[in-house]
Amino acid sequence: MFGFTNDQIYRYSRHIILPDVGGAGQKKLLNAKVLLVGAGGLGSPAAMYLAAAGVGTLGIVDFDRVDLSNLQRQLLHRTRDIGRPKLDSAADTLNALNPDVRVIKHEIVLHSSNVTDVIRDYDIVLNGTDNFPTRYLVNDACVFAGKPLVDGSIFMFEGQATVFDAQRGPCYRCLFPTPPPPGEVPSCQEAGVLGVLPGIIGSIQAIEAIKLIIGKGESLIGRLLLFDALAMEFREMKVEKDRHCPVCGDDPSITELIDYEQFCGVPFPEAVAVPA
Repeated sequence: MFGFTNDQIYRYSRHIILPDVGGAGQKKLLNAKVLLVGAGGLGSPAAMYLAAAGVGTLGIVDFDRVDLSNLQRQLLHRTRDIGRPKLDSAADTLNALNPDVRVIKHEIVLHSSNVTDVIRDYDIVLNGTDNFPTRYLVNDACVFAGKPLVDGSIFMFEGQATVFDAQRGPCYRCLFPTPPPPGEVPSCQEAGVLGVLPGIIGSIQAIEAIKLIIGKGESLIGRLLLFDALAMEFREMKVEKDRHCPVCGDDPSITELIDYEQFCGVPFPEAVAVPA
């Protein structure tokens, strides 16, 4: 009825028997296109679960190479991949996991000149970046393009996840209008992160993307989910759309994409976006 092969019916059988997914939902997953910005700590679990779920097209943006220090948390990569481009090891892992999935590699640094072209053909953007300039650039590009942005971030033992969609709720700048100046916050290399933490947050991002694709459940739009691994505690904050937001407000002051100076840092202590 939905044009599945016998192998697909068997592979996705646990989805197909779910009342809120079914054959129609699985077909939506197979037809969906999701862009992951970053193949690191957050991108790894998100990409693996989206591929396993049968999301038909996964685009990945990354220009880094696998380093030994990545392997404590970035499960797309293996020890044998050290020195390889992350996109190559990520594609190998995802293709081995599910040959139904088409992996598109974007080995570029995102700038205002190319980000619109990159996100244009995708339904949803999933952010796993580790620097503020890219976070703001991707947010603004998604606002201008009308794309939902599934956002996740981690710091030491804490993480958070939400969905930004300026058409239905707030965007990233509603929460943080401008990036902090370089040097004001600790670097991602200095802060450290519990290796399993991105697995929790990245999996939540995958769930949110799947819910958006199949049109089921209550999205995290307008809600910021906070997780404290040491306390093993989830909390939630309501995030309102800011009518004075510089990019999605009633009278936006930002109408073009901005390339901020590149730096890596995290605002602290809580209710903030932090790196992978």
